[in-house]
Amino acid sequence: MLAFILLGLFFGFLTFKVLSFSRTVEVPELYGKSLLESNNMLSKNGLYLKIEGEDYDSIVPTGNILRQDTPAGNKVKERRVIKVIISKGPKVKSIPMLMNETLLNAEEILLQKGVKIAKLIKVHSDTAEKDRIVAQKPRPDEHVSEQITLLVSIGPYDIIYSCPDFKDMSLEQANNLTKKLSLKIATAGSGETIESQKPEPGKQIKAGDTINLQLE
Repeated sequence: MLAFILLGLFFGFLTFKVLSFSRTVEVPELYGKSLLESNNMLSKNGLYLKIEGEDYDSIVPTGNILRQDTPAGNKVKERRVIKVIISKGPKVKSIPMLMNETLLNAEEILLQKGVKIAKLIKVHSDTAEKDRIVAQKPRPDEHVSEQITLLVSIGPYDIIYSCPDFKDMSLEQANNLTKKLSLKIATAGSGETIESQKPEPGKQIKAGDTINLQLE
């Protein structure tokens, strides 16, 4: 029994000595590198590579190293296993074209693609109606991303006028003037000449407002 114990202690001592004299090496930077290149770099330092899993990433190419459990630059003993996570590539394979889509439709399309709206910027537009997409970043021809920024129209700037004086104008003249100013009219009465109006002349109005005209 004593001999067995002494033998165990002797082998334990030898193991301790071997480990004590193992060479200390530096862990290389593996991020973004291929498995073959990473394995060669580790082998030169007496280290081993072990794949622990996969994860999506829009930058690191599929199959390349995304993360490592021991940070680059750390000092470790030889024969240490370095565990890594490899990239599965981007989760989103393509960015859809959303120009001229309504915001509601764009949100549904992006939801199906797994793309999140990072920022929604509302802008005035003279050409796009309200709630239409006027620009996007990234565009379909740019890099794939899991987030997108959208510019959405809130319609044209309000154009402010002083209300014209329609009194004594003919209905035809009033129609021509309101069309030029992008105004609407509502009439009461059956004559051809304007007797009164609301709002009154000089009042502040904007494009799209309705002018109520009383005919003689």
